[in-house]
Amino acid sequence: MKLSCLWAAPEVNPINRKARSVPFLNIFSVYGRVFFFSWWGFMAAFWAWYAFPPLLTHTIKNNLHLSSAEVANSNIVSLCATLFIRFLAGPACDRFGPRNVFAGLLLIGSIPLGLAPLVHDAQGLYISRFFIGILGGSFVPCQVWSTGFFDKNVVGTANALTGGWGNAGGGLTYFVMPAVFDSLVARGYSGGVAWRLTFIVPLIVTIATGIAMLLLCPDTPTGKWSERHLHADRNLASHGVNASPAPTDDIVDVPGKITDKAGSTGGNSIHEVEKDKKSNQLNDHTNWDHEAAISRVEMLEIAKGEVVQKPTWSMVARVLVSPQTLFHILTYMCSFGCELAINAVLGSYYAKNFPSLGQTNAANWAAMFGFLNLVTRPLGGVVSDALYRATGRNVWSKKIWVVACGCLTGAMLILIGRLDPHHLPTMVGLVALMAVFLEAGNGANFALVPHVHPHANGVVSGTTGAGGNLGGVVFAIIFRFMDAGTDYAKAFWVIGIITIGLNLSLCWVAPVPKGQIGGH
Repeated sequence: MKLSCLWAAPEVNPINRKARSVPFLNIFSVYGRVFFFSWWGFMAAFWAWYAFPPLLTHTIKNNLHLSSAEVANSNIVSLCATLFIRFLAGPACDRFGPRNVFAGLLLIGSIPLGLAPLVHDAQGLYISRFFIGILGGSFVPCQVWSTGFFDKNVVGTANALTGGWGNAGGGLTYFVMPAVFDSLVARGYSGGVAWRLTFIVPLIVTIATGIAMLLLCPDTPTGKWSERHLHADRNLASHGVNASPAPTDDIVDVPGKITDKAGSTGGNSIHEVEKDKKSNQLNDHTNWDHEAAISRVEMLEIAKGEVVQKPTWSMVARVLVSPQTLFHILTYMCSFGCELAINAVLGSYYAKNFPSLGQTNAANWAAMFGFLNLVTRPLGGVVSDALYRATGRNVWSKKIWVVACGCLTGAMLILIGRLDPHHLPTMVGLVALMAVFLEAGNGANFALVPHVHPHANGVVSGTTGAGGNLGGVVFAIIFRFMDAGTDYAKAFWVIGIITIGLNLSLCWVAPVPKGQIGGH
């Protein structure tokens, strides 16, 4: 990979116009701009979604006169809404487009976020955190949008970066919320007023991000979401490929000309193609995009199997009962679900084992777990893409990597739970090492998701994301009922055993369904 790929206009797939590199530093490129808003939008949402926990252990708990059980209950409630929203967001992305769903969730979720300062008791906290959980559903359009703009050779990296940098909002909230709170207290505000004013910061960021996303970004690389099928068909025709005849493995050299002449098996002549290009306004962008050279077979697979279809009840049902989809639900339940549950209690765990830290310092150490997503989740995607290319585009390599990350995560959770460290460097080191495998597993999972039922990417992404939240609920309940929500060590090793078991349960299933068109 050349260094210039970080800012240069990327090479694109000639059929779906997906980029084959990620221009991180080029927000003037539509690919760079969508990449930025994918991760930044999810980071803002994650920050707002987890705005309560950094201040909940001491300040909010004391101000609202909450018990430890009520705090644990609020963590569970927060995940329940997100579970349903993620499940619904997948088909919604396939129906309305991920950009509209993404921005809609940010703007709708900002309403309960803005009302959070009105909370005055445990019941109000439950209601507030439930509806703020809408923001957690933004992960699904984040991944579907990213998948729609980046091709199979880099989609694992792109999805892992957008998801990982977005997940870092879980670390950002543990750093920013206590810092803003402390600054307000230093200015003379009481604790009860200061924590409420602190919510203004994520509120402004969330609203601004949602509006900017609608104004500055497109639905797809080819334009409007409603025209995605039309573009794929026209791009096929413009490159001399007829969908009906039997394809060959000839390579099409694009842009500018077609090196192989149309034969008796089909395809338009070069003159017909050029005439069609000039008359078709939808394909004007082919003149300035640098296109990759791919075979006719792959062109047809992309056009037939990788263009997202409008969801129907029967199609959704088939995708949901697929063993491949179930594999992603279970493994993401373990990785992201575990991350969510740990995110909610880690500050309290540090405060319990190291009382001298206090609320702010305990939150700062807990923030490390979330901030590691900046590196660890992208690492999972990068390694997955590297294995995919090194094994000759063998999708099994991506699946094996998912299972390996899951089993290593489980082993680390068991180790932390059995040791229950009271030595701060040991605790920090073990949590960091566990986070490497856990968060890399998140990235590895969504590096494989785009290959599975690509015509229903939103449905697969949504159900997988919902599986993550289901895991968060299940694991939060485990934390809740371990010695009334205070025996964090025991919960860690119990979750570790569950993680290993679920990762191995469907490891034998083929990574993509037999006979699937596209996604290989």
